[in-house]
Amino acid sequence: MITGGTGSFGNAVLKRFLNTDVKEIRIFSRDEKKQDDMRKHYKSSKIKFIIGDVRDLASIKSAMHGVDYVFNAAALKQVPSCEFFPMEAVKTNVIGTDNVLTAAIESGVRKAVCLSTDKAAYPINAMGLSKAMMERVFVAKSRTSYTTLICGTRYGNVMCSRGSVIPLFVEQIKSGDPLTVTDPGMTRFLMNLDEAVDLVVYAFNNASPGDIMVQKAPASTIGDLAFAVKELFNAKNPIKYIGIRHGEKRSETLLTKEECIHASDLGGFYRVPADNRDLNYEQYFEQGKVERITLDEFNSSNTTLLNVEQIKEKLLTTDYIREELGI
Repeated sequence: MITGGTGSFGNAVLKRFLNTDVKEIRIFSRDEKKQDDMRKHYKSSKIKFIIGDVRDLASIKSAMHGVDYVFNAAALKQVPSCEFFPMEAVKTNVIGTDNVLTAAIESGVRKAVCLSTDKAAYPINAMGLSKAMMERVFVAKSRTSYTTLICGTRYGNVMCSRGSVIPLFVEQIKSGDPLTVTDPGMTRFLMNLDEAVDLVVYAFNNASPGDIMVQKAPASTIGDLAFAVKELFNAKNPIKYIGIRHGEKRSETLLTKEECIHASDLGGFYRVPADNRDLNYEQYFEQGKVERITLDEFNSSNTTLLNVEQIKEKLLTTDYIREELGI
């Protein structure tokens, strides 16, 4: 089952597993129009579409029977929207996740993978705070779930996904409007949808209960990203700087300093294990942890920064950009 399965990520996961020996893939979401579009597009009897809402425990429970694996992608992700309606973010991102995991455990699901975001690390906005709480929820659930393995992933901006700035730039180029850039020095991680799915599949195959898996990813400045899109489309549109929006950071963090103390470097990924100490702190105070893995904070300013040419190459790995360019 893929909750929030009509979104960009849900479609990408669906494509990855559609032609495998998976018997059935359930798309769970509250958007009947997108479900109908997907039904007509894929024309596959393997896909089952279920209308429901993760906020409603009864609806997710009724959909979970017989499911072996769950990818929880249902979320409110727009930073400014969550700033104005923070309780809506809590209902979907926090309570919704708890509902999904409760239903998964009761139904005997084998594994559940929850999707988080770089905004959950050192959160400063309602969206990030709700996702940080979502992480705490699934880590807590993982401690008491003995039949369902619960883990999560944390990743940065997915290029050309719903809410990404790249489709906005393309639309502005088409309409002849200026490209609106918040802050040219702002940095953001860049990964395509296939890489996001790679991370989730890696977590699915390798994570232990309560793990948060992070993929090493490059980044770019928003200014260079705008120039890269302009050059790809041979556009002459001016760039208009509009300032940072509600709840935005100049850079995003995928791995905090505190997490680096006990994180594992797995090559292309980092693993942040759950802290499985119980509430008896005497043992901790009397004898602390001795072994440490030394890693720097992993953020979008100290990772590999792509130049304009490298960003263009990265953009050309996305179906959206290739379709828009007609290649």
